[in-house]
Amino acid sequence: MSRAFVPQTALGRLVHSFEETAIALIMGAMTLLTFVNVVLRYVFNSSIIWGLEATLVLFAWLVLFGMAHAIKITANLGVDILLAVLPPKGRRIITLTAVAACLIYAALLMKGAWDFWAPFAGLDRTSGHWFPTGFERTRDQAWYELDVTPIPDFLRFLEPLINQGEAYEKMPRVVPYLIVPLGAFLMFVRLLEAGWHVIRGRRDCIIVSHEAEDAVVDARHLNTED
Repeated sequence: MSRAFVPQTALGRLVHSFEETAIALIMGAMTLLTFVNVVLRYVFNSSIIWGLEATLVLFAWLVLFGMAHAIKITANLGVDILLAVLPPKGRRIITLTAVAACLIYAALLMKGAWDFWAPFAGLDRTSGHWFPTGFERTRDQAWYELDVTPIPDFLRFLEPLINQGEAYEKMPRVVPYLIVPLGAFLMFVRLLEAGWHVIRGRRDCIIVSHEAEDAVVDARHLNTED
């Protein structure tokens, strides 16, 4: 039922390539950092003190950035028993209902993500319990840092912008925590895009379906080729 994602425009191909490259770089950095730390620990009785913290941050970026990409390429797992027995019109209605529910969730997540991240950027949280009704005065927490990860020099421009010119000794939390609102926003955008594609008939679901059947077909082709 699901179709492989194929970018239709030059911009789409550029964005798709950027996303896949970013995910590959994050995974590569995690793997390399972990490998180097293991070698240092067991061979040289040493370690990169900030290695574990940096790996945890990279993993968070991988998950939150990757979830939006998974929506775009229809890589999220789901149960499609009902979809499989419905006619195309009924399948589209169910899929759009699911997209609407996911959009509500993503909107709530965006509010919560902003309210979590904003103080670390010296900004105000939103007011309102479920949906933003404005902004409320929030205690500035831009001086918060990670425990051990050092700040690279190219991020020193943040000091006069959000830290009143005070120098950071470690990585400010505003940087790694940025993925929280960014990931929620990207997920909302990708869900809107998925819903539009369903309406236009470019895709008929937002989940991966028939994984077992596809695996059997692939295995059959391999055996035939052999």
